[in-house]
Amino acid sequence: MNKASSHPVDVHVGRRLRSRRTIMGMSQEELGEAVHITFQQIQKYERGFNRIGSSRLYEFARILDIDVAYFFDDYDVDLTLNPRRDLLVSDPSVLDVSTLNNKEILSLIKAFYGIGDEQVRKKVLSLIKTLSEDYEEDVKPSSKRRVQAEAERQKVQPA
Repeated sequence: MNKASSHPVDVHVGRRLRSRRTIMGMSQEELGEAVHITFQQIQKYERGFNRIGSSRLYEFARILDIDVAYFFDDYDVDLTLNPRRDLLVSDPSVLDVSTLNNKEILSLIKAFYGIGDEQVRKKVLSLIKTLSEDYEEDVKPSSKRRVQAEAERQKVQPA
């Protein structure tokens, strides 16, 4: 089976496998050894070239300390029915799932969850939101825009 004929579910499950393996800090070789297969087979699974059987999926879930359902989380059934639907989405606030495979993002997630203190994690998240120019919470302007808007209002108001 080549990538052109890979089923979208196999591709999605493979991406989720890669994402979780990376977050856990495991190499393809280490994961392969844990289930007694080669790292090349792991590569084929992660790229969606080969379909993962249910017993193998169960083994991966056990080793990666997740529920089997994790592999199917965020799967869009409508995308299977219309694979080009994503091209129709013009809303820039829609998360581009392909960025989730970015090593820098996965490293950030791993480091973030490595912070044991929940209060510290919340403060780090708040800091990141404040520093981000693009972050918008619901429909409210980002922190930077709020500060700019407040500064503009103070200039306009009489003293």
